[in-house]
Amino acid sequence: MRHRLCAVLVALVALPIGLTADAAAQDRRVPASAAELRLSFAPAVRRAAPAVVNVYAAKIERINPFFDDPLFRRFFGGPGMERNQVQRSLGSGVIVDPAGFVVTNNHVIEGADEIKVALADKREFEADLVLKDPRTDLAVLRIKGGREAFPAVEIGNPDELEVGDVVLAIGNPFGVGQTVTHGIVSALARTQVGITDYQFFIQTDAAINPGNSGGALVDLAGRLVGINTAIYSRSGGSQGIGFAIPANMVKVVIASAKGGGSTVRRPWLGARLQAVTPEIAEGLGLPRPTGALVASVTPGSPAARAGLMTGDLIVAIDGQTVEDMDAFGFRFATKPLGGTTNAGVLRNGKGLTLAIPLETAPEIPPREPVRLRGRSPLSGATVVNLSPAVAEEMSLDPNLRGVVIAEVAEGTAAQMLGLRQGDIVLELNGEKVTRSRDLERITQVPHRLWRLQISRGGQIMTTVVGG
Repeated sequence: MRHRLCAVLVALVALPIGLTADAAAQDRRVPASAAELRLSFAPAVRRAAPAVVNVYAAKIERINPFFDDPLFRRFFGGPGMERNQVQRSLGSGVIVDPAGFVVTNNHVIEGADEIKVALADKREFEADLVLKDPRTDLAVLRIKGGREAFPAVEIGNPDELEVGDVVLAIGNPFGVGQTVTHGIVSALARTQVGITDYQFFIQTDAAINPGNSGGALVDLAGRLVGINTAIYSRSGGSQGIGFAIPANMVKVVIASAKGGGSTVRRPWLGARLQAVTPEIAEGLGLPRPTGALVASVTPGSPAARAGLMTGDLIVAIDGQTVEDMDAFGFRFATKPLGGTTNAGVLRNGKGLTLAIPLETAPEIPPREPVRLRGRSPLSGATVVNLSPAVAEEMSLDPNLRGVVIAEVAEGTAAQMLGLRQGDIVLELNGEKVTRSRDLERITQVPHRLWRLQISRGGQIMTTVVGG
């Protein structure tokens, strides 16, 4: 039985990819002479570097709210008593369209009130934030006031990379100006990094330092293969372990931005997956832990309509091997909407292929956002109805029922209580909460005590707070 399962697993993923890998391997070789060692990366840099920009983000924070009071300004105002302070961050970005669309990291521009980009030729432009996607730590900007075709990078295919390939990192480390470093691909499909929701990174030993965030990782043809995002470091500087978001995820975010959306539109599976442990692998007769195990399927979802069932093991997507849950999440999320994708599945020891529709999660019921006020412990929280679309955006279990906290304002009762975005309010004072308007109605009535039950990360928590 074990050998038969191995054969099925190999058959599902042994597609023409192996042929292209062999052909690509023939083009890769070590230098054959001293003359070849003197070859330069300059042609690749000339193609890519003009599209790499510096990103300057400024966030204005009020430090003296009393300055809104004219009496306070009259008696206490003066030199050194500034009303606001400006926090500045520096990063890099990449022009991906001649119309002036720039991709950078979300953490570079998070909370910014003003964004500027500086081109490689030293010109500076203001930029608008078009779209931000915290789940991937990517954001798309658009250069303002430009009446020209900006230099844009060609986007490559990171699936063609192999460990050992030479890559170049271009960015603005420590604000010293545009800098190019080189290294090799240290690992592909690196998961368990803990940076974003989609754990699937290119790891490189090219020197990446603070300020490189949002910059380009390019191949030797000058094509963008990744956006440099993070480093592993004990000192804050480069230690030869850098991570880049693959360009196929970047293309999804760009497409959503160009389509005029404020959020990224991704396919919805409608199934909850779990990791394959060594014990589960042994029970399934697998030689090693691999694939993504289906734990539950939402009725009426694309997964359900495709015929996916609890206990199925997904081992491939369109012929690409699925090593774990993170690999599936990345591969599925980077599929274009419309049509179907073919999932290679093991069910009861037999291999089959299921066509999963590629469509967005429905927003049923509608969000109906409500900002809670009054003297309840939820005051200052904005809540929305839980739908498959909301569950997908916030990585929540769509099978739960309740109202989701979408935002918590600073300095409010909700923040002091420790409530967070993504918490699901299940009950308040013994009354089950199913819609945002229900919660609004309950919190308008004063109480001496508030008994609150929420779900957070799959755990049910109950607390009692004074009114």
